[in-house]
Amino acid sequence: MNSTQRWMGGVVLLGGGVLLAALLLKGKDEIYQNELKTPERASQVEQQKPATTGEMVQLQPLTVDVETEKRLLEEQRRAREKAVAEQEARAAEFLVMQQQAEAEAARKAAEEYAALNAHRTGAQQSSDNIPPELIEDEKVKQKRLADEKLSAEKKLQQQKVQQQTDADKKIAEDKRKAEAEKKLAEKKAAEKKAADDKVQQQAEEKRKAAEKQEVARKETEKKEAEKKQAQTKHEADLKKKAEAEKARDLLENGDKQWMVQVALAANEANADAVASKLRAKGYKVTKSPTSKGIRIMVGPAKNREVADSARKKITSDASLGMKSAWVIDWVPLEKR
Repeated sequence: MNSTQRWMGGVVLLGGGVLLAALLLKGKDEIYQNELKTPERASQVEQQKPATTGEMVQLQPLTVDVETEKRLLEEQRRAREKAVAEQEARAAEFLVMQQQAEAEAARKAAEEYAALNAHRTGAQQSSDNIPPELIEDEKVKQKRLADEKLSAEKKLQQQKVQQQTDADKKIAEDKRKAEAEKKLAEKKAAEKKAADDKVQQQAEEKRKAAEKQEVARKETEKKEAEKKQAQTKHEADLKKKAEAEKARDLLENGDKQWMVQVALAANEANADAVASKLRAKGYKVTKSPTSKGIRIMVGPAKNREVADSARKKITSDASLGMKSAWVIDWVPLEKR
């Protein structure tokens, strides 16, 4: 704001103050005049009172009575209050006008300053034509703008630093989480591998145990079979020996029958093969186990001659191939 505008503002304030003082003084004067009228009426009433001496005074009628006086006083009081209210209203109105005038002066000053600043910026006029207070205000403004710009840049830089710090923290946190997840995955994979290895090892141990058990079972079965076979063989040998001894005893001491012994087989299968050939030819075949093998005989015959005739017939049969048959006396098992 330049000196002219300041001077105009001072004049407006001074005029407003004078007008307000005049209104207040006028109100006080009217109140004082109204108060003076009241004692005059009172003195007139006193003058109309009778004298205290013994002479007779002619009474004159009062122009006003007490009630009228009260009414007049009340009207005066109301008039005074009304006057004071009007003065206060005028003072308030003046204050409003004064404030409006100050606002208008400030607005005009701002417009003038803006126009002056625009003119100075557009025409690049010298600073000599600019009032010192405007130059000072411009410096303050430029300093303020520079400070605001610096503060904004500093705040922006702090925001960038904070954003970068937050980004670095987030990257570090993400990296830490990724490493933790990787370690957890590796741990789970190791645990799973260990569990799989353990299961595989247990399966392998079970398989080996089963194989070992199977081998032991087979070995036991083999031993049991060998033992059983040996026992069976032993029993067979004992039986054969008993039968041979019994047959020998019968041949030596019991009833004898003539038989043609055609072969002595080493085992039962050979004995059955020879017996089948003889039976196919219509011969009656008897087998008898001995200590040296199974004896195969044809007969029995009632006497030696019949048996010898059968021997000759068998030995002469080329299809049988039995050249070494001979006649023996033999007692059946049921007669031994």
